[in-house]
Amino acid sequence: MAAVVLAAWLQEATRALAAVADQPRMEARRLVEFACGWDPGQQIASPDRTLSPDQCTWLADAMQRRLEDEPLSRILGRREFWGLDLSIAGATLDPRADTETLVELVLDTCAKRAEPPAHILDLGTGSGAILLALLSHYPGATGMGIDQSPETLGVARQNAANLGFAARTEFVLGDWLSGVEGRFDLIVSNPPYIPTEDLLNLARNVREFDDPAALDGGADGLDFYRRTLEEAKSVLSEGGLLALEIGVNQCQSVTEIATGSGWRVIDQRADLAGIPRALVLIAC
Repeated sequence: MAAVVLAAWLQEATRALAAVADQPRMEARRLVEFACGWDPGQQIASPDRTLSPDQCTWLADAMQRRLEDEPLSRILGRREFWGLDLSIAGATLDPRADTETLVELVLDTCAKRAEPPAHILDLGTGSGAILLALLSHYPGATGMGIDQSPETLGVARQNAANLGFAARTEFVLGDWLSGVEGRFDLIVSNPPYIPTEDLLNLARNVREFDDPAALDGGADGLDFYRRTLEEAKSVLSEGGLLALEIGVNQCQSVTEIATGSGWRVIDQRADLAGIPRALVLIAC
């Protein structure tokens, strides 16, 4: 195999990735960093480095996967969320920027209260992204993450350990709120909210690479909201908050379900596209 120089590989990879990526140069550099251990600064400083045969083999496979629309985060097995470097796996939802809107809203709402949350519950925790982001801001808080997937819980535990939060977290195999004991000052969730019939119409990079169980919200996409709003009061401290991510065109429906279940929306926030994306509620 002829020697492959880094600069030449980056040029060709950037050109190819432009077909599937918004930031092809950045993605090319991320692949090199993962395969070779060279951060972007090292790549810029030494563009004449030579790639080894093993590195070339891995990069070729990664490029093929990416050009077939597999998300970069799935290829690397990692995703940055709220400044935290998180591992992800097949059963975990790929954390997205939309969900950072929920974290922002929770932090802003809690900042107006007398005390920060001390005990946080994350329903459908996945990689632990929401819970761990909040714990990074509340050093005195502890948290519990619930999920029905053993694989997902293993990833969440590892993420907590990597961030130094193992002693402050508990990850429990469970069916939503069934069997949850204790009281929490804050309950958060990014529940499955895609209507079942819409799953096949999702973008390929979502449809084929995210676990359907993390997406399917039932016939109208609202099953988990109904369940959460019906059950959450039993484990919420007096005056505690419930924070939910919501899907496109779901704000009114979720608000109506909440009102009918004895909740009041006290704050909401739109994402960068102007779509209502997160609600904070309190029991009436």
